[in-house]
Amino acid sequence: MHKKHNAMIRHFFTLTLLLAGLSSCLVKPNVPFTEQARPAAPDYSQASSWAALPDMEDQADWTPAPDLVDRQAEAQVDVFFLHPTIYIGKKGETGWNGPIDDPELNERTDNSTIHYQASIFNGSARVFAPRYRQAHLHSYFAHEDSASAFKAFDLAYSDIKRAFDYYMEHYNQGRPIIIASHSQGTTHAKTLLREYFDGKPLQTKLVAAYLVGIPVEGDFFDTLQPCERPDQVGCYCTWRSFKYGYLPPWYQPHSGVVATNPLLWNTSSTPAPKELSKGLVVPSYDGYLPERVGAEVHDGLLWVHKPKFPGSALFWRRNYHVADYNLFYLDVRENAQARVDAFLRRR
Repeated sequence: MHKKHNAMIRHFFTLTLLLAGLSSCLVKPNVPFTEQARPAAPDYSQASSWAALPDMEDQADWTPAPDLVDRQAEAQVDVFFLHPTIYIGKKGETGWNGPIDDPELNERTDNSTIHYQASIFNGSARVFAPRYRQAHLHSYFAHEDSASAFKAFDLAYSDIKRAFDYYMEHYNQGRPIIIASHSQGTTHAKTLLREYFDGKPLQTKLVAAYLVGIPVEGDFFDTLQPCERPDQVGCYCTWRSFKYGYLPPWYQPHSGVVATNPLLWNTSSTPAPKELSKGLVVPSYDGYLPERVGAEVHDGLLWVHKPKFPGSALFWRRNYHVADYNLFYLDVRENAQARVDAFLRRR
């Protein structure tokens, strides 16, 4: 079986438990992939096929506080951001892949991941975030029809690939690039990096990659390496957040999965106290909250002390997947700028 599909099987098992709380209420695809009409393919020459573009007013322009400025107009670097799964089985979402022309789905995408994740990078880069025919959430745990799930992910990646090709031909103009992603976006970003950057000429243009929310195996890439310094370039950062001390049911020790501590920006197991946290962002609070989370890498997982913020008494879950970026919003924002500065100095 293809290496990508072997990795996908591991991701199926991971997200089966990671998203188990949603699985009971999912509206699932009702026929096999081959018997289902596909949504229309995006046309990336049209602004409507993008959730974010630098010259378009969109949720990636948002900043959580007045002291954080959207600098896309002057940025010398681009970020290509791949959003997570938003097509989760609501309101008759029974296709294996979500359409990009569904206003309600696009609104959910824009008001969540584009607003709270892609916006992190507007202080240092122009933000490009393609819409794509994302695989249904059920695809991650469709053990009874894994063939359909593989095809759904392949279709989603075909959009990512075409979007990136269009971006390179029409927008990039030789500029350095950050690749950033979350969850399903990271499933595709890993493949994108391996196909276009890993040991390829374009690797010299890579500022860094933020591959968040999906396991990245230490041997997945041939030449790309995990970042070990906050100003290192041409490397990748990756983490999956859990409450401190929690081992999820699928945890296997010494699995070879990489984890970065976004308070230290290395893969060491050194604990990072909350005093190093530059600021988390949550919908229940206007602005950002510094010194609220400590973090420690534990054998492929990122253990995070329960954060305190308005409403955190109700934050009872032990899997912090949905907050992988929010918990470290300002940390990632400032780190992206540090790596951009280092890359431009080197150039």
